[in-house]
Amino acid sequence: MCVCVNIFTCMHSDYSNLISLENLFQAWGEFRKGKAKRFDVQEFERNLEDNLFELHQELRNKTYQHGNYYSFYVNDPKQRHIHKAEVRDRVVHHLLYKYLYGLFDKTFIFDSYSCRLDKGTHRGVKRLEKFAREISQNYTQSCWALKCDIKKFFASVNHQILIKLLVKKVTDKDALWLLKQIIYSFHSGLGKDKGIPLGNLTSQIFANIYMNELDQFVKHKLKVKCYIRYADDFLFLSKNKNLLFEYVDVLRQFLSNKLKLELHPDKIIFRKLEWGIDFLGYVVLPHYILLRAKTKRRIFKKLKEKAGLENFNQSAQSYLGYLGHANSFKLRQAIGNMVWLWNSSSMGA
Repeated sequence: MCVCVNIFTCMHSDYSNLISLENLFQAWGEFRKGKAKRFDVQEFERNLEDNLFELHQELRNKTYQHGNYYSFYVNDPKQRHIHKAEVRDRVVHHLLYKYLYGLFDKTFIFDSYSCRLDKGTHRGVKRLEKFAREISQNYTQSCWALKCDIKKFFASVNHQILIKLLVKKVTDKDALWLLKQIIYSFHSGLGKDKGIPLGNLTSQIFANIYMNELDQFVKHKLKVKCYIRYADDFLFLSKNKNLLFEYVDVLRQFLSNKLKLELHPDKIIFRKLEWGIDFLGYVVLPHYILLRAKTKRRIFKKLKEKAGLENFNQSAQSYLGYLGHANSFKLRQAIGNMVWLWNSSSMGA
């Protein structure tokens, strides 16, 4: 998950300020939100001051070494391989995430929507709707979309390329040393110098820094106006379908040569606006936005699983908020009926 970024007090490129106790305690506070009941967090918190002072000493003396990862799988909705670091390492991840966000976010394009303040999936979909309306001249002309994503993106990120990109803004050698400890703490099955773990907060900002190279190429070399990216999913809009076809080979070559990445061959998708453009869980059509059919099924499946549990109402309200970004009156009505029936049966019991 993304975190809210509060810029550290006295935050700049100097390493001693970066790893100050004040910043470590602030990073701990940000990390702890929503996790206070977890056993490993409670265990760390029992001796919080000792643990953070020890971590501070290791960072100051540059004896810090990243610990091992706990590996597991989640289905959300597709299966993802998550690598979870120890609590002390995740505090360092929060420290570095904020540091890098402050350095790099202003260099990102406007239409990069993943893990950034005032962005996110809903704003990305609204931007897609705006672009579609402009290109189709209020839905009177043709509008085509090209949607792509990267094959095994997180597992494919090249460590040396990532470090070269970091060096553009990270001028402090000690800060760079710490960043390398995080990068080198993990490698995927694709190679010793490849991969950033799904599960590290730092991987979110690393992904944006890495893919910003593609964004800059698209905006300044291809000079594409209607382009949106969320993590490794990206989309182009144009009146000209042939132009979008031409982009595919150009993109494939750029990604391979500059970033050592590969377009997913099964996820190069062309869609006409009238057919519906599926992006970030929603389907954009002329005049309205619908929820993706798979997303609908997943929502009802999750609510049925939670029926009878204490957090049912909270989950239902969360989904109703999500549906508020689409034309989904009947769906919201159906969920409202589920909530009413559950609450009625609870009071009856």
